Amino acid sequence: MSGNELVSGAVGAVLGLLVAQPLRRGWAGLRTRLSGTAFRGEPQADSGPAWTTFSLGPLHTPALIVEGDGEASISADAVRIEVLDEEIELPEEMARWRTEIEEESARAREEGRTPPWNGPRYAVESFGISRAALDERPEVRLRLRPTDYYTFLAAQQLDRRLDDGTTPRSRYLDPDDPLRAPAFLQCSFGVNVAVVTADGLLVVSRRSDRVRMAPGAWNSSVNEGLAGRMDSAGGGAPDLYAVARRGMREELSLEPGEYTLELLAFVLDVGRHQWGVHFHARLKDLTRDELRARMSRGVADRWEAQTIDYVPFRPAAVITYVLSAGRIDHWAPVAPSLFHLALVRAYGRAPVERAVARIVRNT
Repeated sequence: MSGNELVSGAVGAVLGLLVAQPLRRGWAGLRTRLSGTAFRGEPQADSGPAWTTFSLGPLHTPALIVEGDGEASISADAVRIEVLDEEIELPEEMARWRTEIEEESARAREEGRTPPWNGPRYAVESFGISRAALDERPEVRLRLRPTDYYTFLAAQQLDRRLDDGTTPRSRYLDPDDPLRAPAFLQCSFGVNVAVVTADGLLVVSRRSDRVRMAPGAWNSSVNEGLAGRMDSAGGGAPDLYAVARRGMREELSLEPGEYTLELLAFVLDVGRHQWGVHFHARLKDLTRDELRARMSRGVADRWEAQTIDYVPFRPAAVITYVLSAGRIDHWAPVAPSLFHLALVRAYGRAPVERAVARIVRNT
């Protein structure tokens, strides 16, 4: 993934669907702003939002799983992606924020500092899901627009005050429907992969303190963002499976024939309005020690991770690890939901839920 790394519509038969700051159990405060009701971990008598974000015992995250439950994968031919020609334009006030970023980058270059690279990205215009008539398999339609990293940085300032005292969050986002948002606030689409070695260990990375987004956060095995040039060879639409394979190669030095790969879910981080997908990869032959040896001989994006942990890929072990005192407050927003769905894919929902219930009772 690059050093900068890091839809909207109706919900029904057709829906509208690596990285923000690390998680805090104080996510309840942001959830209050989004839903209009406080979340206290206790059943409430009044009604609440139909869509709720992923939680695991005391851990509450801003990850909204829009499609996919881990029990079945989504095939590559079930995803249709269209790239529109017209680039994203920010509202006038927010365009000034982008100009500030551009000017600061120019000053950084003049002073010999390294500015963020303004690489091409994609914004999410719309996301739709229909069901196949015979077996109700999901059929996904994703429409994207070209944008760039500076526009993304400007759009991420969701709580900065506009001239009238409102914020982009309060002016443009619907607290009752997080899936409804303008494309200029959705200038990110990430791919996260949960990787399991041949000897049954889950690869967990901790982001470098030098990255711009979520420094020091515990994260997925592989985190990649859709990039305009790299993922649209010949001007075509990006292939999400190809993006995941690029991330596997750049971050773990793995080639496509060395693992299986399944798309499990489409996810929205409602805190930052960043879209993404969850993948699960199983290494065919490489064990932990062999993967370490492979990476010792060179990794394209080595600097993005400062630590890699290897966790036994069993429900109790992974859930205990995610909820451990040293990590529960320091997860990238969508990583816990990724690992949970990977467990469901491997073991089935019932065994995973039993393990969650047992561990949460003892937490």
